[in-house]
Amino acid sequence: MGSNFVWIPQLSDDDQPRYLALVDAIASAIEGGELKVGDRLPPQRRLAWKLGLNPSTTQQAYREAAARHLVAGEVGRGTYVLAGSKEATLFRLKQSDAQAPLIDLSTNVPVADPYNQDLRDSLQRLLERDNGLLDHYLGPDQLLMGRIHGAHWLANRGLALAPDELLLCGGAQQALTLALQSFCQDGAAVMLEAVTAPGIKAACRQLRLPVHGVALDSQGLRPDDLDRVARASGARVLVTTPTLHNPTGACTDEARREALAGVVKRMGLLVIEDDVYGALSDCPPLYPLLGDQGILISSLSKTVAAGLRLGWIVAHPTLLAQVDPHAQASHWSVSPLNLQVACQWIEEGTAARRLAWQRNEIQERWRLARTLLGDGLQNSVHPSPHAWLATPQGADRVVSACRAQGVEIVPASVFAIGASEVQAVRISLSAAGSRAELKRGLEVVRGILSNH
Repeated sequence: MGSNFVWIPQLSDDDQPRYLALVDAIASAIEGGELKVGDRLPPQRRLAWKLGLNPSTTQQAYREAAARHLVAGEVGRGTYVLAGSKEATLFRLKQSDAQAPLIDLSTNVPVADPYNQDLRDSLQRLLERDNGLLDHYLGPDQLLMGRIHGAHWLANRGLALAPDELLLCGGAQQALTLALQSFCQDGAAVMLEAVTAPGIKAACRQLRLPVHGVALDSQGLRPDDLDRVARASGARVLVTTPTLHNPTGACTDEARREALAGVVKRMGLLVIEDDVYGALSDCPPLYPLLGDQGILISSLSKTVAAGLRLGWIVAHPTLLAQVDPHAQASHWSVSPLNLQVACQWIEEGTAARRLAWQRNEIQERWRLARTLLGDGLQNSVHPSPHAWLATPQGADRVVSACRAQGVEIVPASVFAIGASEVQAVRISLSAAGSRAELKRGLEVVRGILSNH
């Protein structure tokens, strides 16, 4: 798009709030190709003036568009289109009607326990102890506390970490973006799994990093293809999720992890390991085999509470110095309240108890999925919060048929790097409000598969 181009939308003339009409216009422009990945949106105040809106309306619209992962804002650079419409569909608000209530099997979030009172009890104790929690920025003592508790939490993954081997972040997505910014020069190629999480794809697109897919099998990344792609592309950074891979649910076993580590060391690669689902499994991370060629990213949002936006970047201190030389940039988005709740939960055992509950619930939901969907599941070994289901009838056709019956699932194309012939869908087993609701949704999927 030319540097003089200024996108000014036509807002729909309906009864919905103006900020939502603007969000819909942004989404439609991305869908139709009028706005492309990397295009810059007009400044909020300028757009408000052009459309006759209050600046607070455009500000609210840009925030909502960012929450749906349509755009991302960068201080001093403006707001840019973040990802194509296929990825964005995962984050748009789901609409339902009275005839067909929506069953969301598309969003990867921890199972919600409607009877849990942990947050209420924790906030009450925090307020009794410190009523000025939000009056100050995070200080050195709080940051050190966050690193110490992070090391304690990650000991559950078999990692013996010193506090200087962790940086605090406002969640795994920020951690991933920071790591990519730090170790990928402008335009540097990055290797990803051939199907990978939309957030990983979005981070690479936001940073304008070309990506190359590495083939997968039932054990995750194939070492032979990693070697081939590294040689062919010249890429020296790999982003991978070896434990409960999103979307396939695969876990890399010991022999495969050692083989991958061998390729990494031989080729001089840097591995950014996304371990956000790791605590839900007994499979160990790849990180301990990588020495100073590995970075591990973890958080509490997929395993303890979706809204507890706290994450860690784990690496040798020399690598962390490249990510955040002054130990400041990574923690700016960490909420003092989130940090206090997270540390309290880790220290008191609340986080471990919630994790144990989560693991048990996922195991029961996984058994239900295996019973109802059977041999179509690609990973039938490791209980996972998401299921990867083969759809010989065509993934898009199955997704459309499910949506028509009030069930949202996600086609393989959302996760694919480039064009893909993979015919599969990802089904989130943890998003449904109850096992009964999940059962109804899975029965819809099964019925559609058997009728096509």
